[in-house]
Amino acid sequence: MKRPSVMALVLAGLLAGPGLCLPSRAENRSPEGESGAEVTFAPDFTRPDLAGHIHRLTDYRGKVVLLNFWATWCAPCLIEIPRFSGWQRQYGARGLQILGISMDDSSEPVSGVYRRYDMAYPVMMGDATLARLYGGVFGLPSTYLIDSSGRIVARYRGESDLAEMEGKIKALLPSPKP
Repeated sequence: MKRPSVMALVLAGLLAGPGLCLPSRAENRSPEGESGAEVTFAPDFTRPDLAGHIHRLTDYRGKVVLLNFWATWCAPCLIEIPRFSGWQRQYGARGLQILGISMDDSSEPVSGVYRRYDMAYPVMMGDATLARLYGGVFGLPSTYLIDSSGRIVARYRGESDLAEMEGKIKALLPSPKP
């Protein structure tokens, strides 16, 4: 089957907004805002998770944050979830916090996926406003790696090299205590 051209995917992403699931090509570069200027610090937001607990991004300063925009209908997103849950369990005590932002239209299917995958991190519902804060989330998954000072250090679009992502996370975390 012929794959769509990059230009077709970009145009589809611009037209569809966050409703596009990107193919197996990840982007890892310095993030840019809507104006094209480099984003230095992750924009703050406050959202309730599926259980109603309030999360504010700045409350996680001092931790490495993996902020993952995803959806229940996105196959690459569902592939990442078990790995992200494993990382939360493995590296959480060292200072990793994974936050999931579902771009689904309602929380009902998200709650089902949350239970089915035994997700070990909070999941909040996203919207176009939150996506714009991060320079536009035109395809899923879109993942931001944020260092302990709140600076975005990597952005991944589409299905990502999870081993490479884990290496960056481990490099940002403090060494394990003996």
